[in-house]
Amino acid sequence: MSIRPVKRLIKAKPTLEGAGVHLRRAFGFGNTSDFDPFLLLDDFRNDVPADYLAGFPWHPHRGIETITYVLAGTVEHGDSMGNRGSIAAGDVQWMTAGRGIIHQEMPKGDPEGRMHGFQLWANLPASLKMTDPRYQEVKAEDIPLITDDDGTAVRIVCGTFWGKRGPVDGIAADPMYIDVSVPPGRRRTLPVETTRHAFAYVFAGSGKFCNASGPLAVPTESVRWLDKNPPADAENRSLVLFDQGDELTVQAGEDGIRFLLCSGKPLQEPVAWYGPIVMNTQEQLREAFSELDQGTFLKTGTGS
Repeated sequence: MSIRPVKRLIKAKPTLEGAGVHLRRAFGFGNTSDFDPFLLLDDFRNDVPADYLAGFPWHPHRGIETITYVLAGTVEHGDSMGNRGSIAAGDVQWMTAGRGIIHQEMPKGDPEGRMHGFQLWANLPASLKMTDPRYQEVKAEDIPLITDDDGTAVRIVCGTFWGKRGPVDGIAADPMYIDVSVPPGRRRTLPVETTRHAFAYVFAGSGKFCNASGPLAVPTESVRWLDKNPPADAENRSLVLFDQGDELTVQAGEDGIRFLLCSGKPLQEPVAWYGPIVMNTQEQLREAFSELDQGTFLKTGTGS
């Protein structure tokens, strides 16, 4: 067994999206080859309703899948196929945009005005860019929760972990998407299939993700290779990108640690990306935006 070294430690950056939603972006809209097949991760956590209620009004997607996981409040959604609904705390919506969909997502706070959730974008391979759009909406009670003897708890949204399989299926990149909580002071080793790219996003507590190379500091955006300081804790709103290996080890801090752990098989295909549309070539991208202008973006019938 080999521990995955920590490749980078990144703090999520404040940004504005939609009609003025204040959120933190862990990665996205840059060189995402290290995260392939994932493209973007946003943490939309806020307790000021004015900073999120404008939401994400009607906008198009093509060529990707969007995964919305809500921890507090609700997100109301609608789309060009006539679907309407709402996902609440603990629920997940996995949308395959495929050949094209126009939808909106409008966050609503809980009774105390709090809103918290994540949106992850996963790329679709060239062979499925123009597939039929579809939704998988999963309620909290249908997501398996496993608690180990030491109190470590894992919610399995997608993929197989500790012998249980999550409810989301039929996803091109065959990803694993789990929500992990490790109690204070506990050290846990978690398996991750070696051929996958993997990252962890910490959203509560803190901890150290142990490096295979021993006591030297893990490389971060601001750390030089000659630094000899101990690795900094991965704190709230930190993303940990892992290198290759078949397991990772985390040491929870004094308040414990909770994080998303995502892994997927890299597609290793060219990416042509502008805004909400991700294709393989610039010509495909131009065609998509031309169709939006001409009103022919939405397709009928069965995709290829």
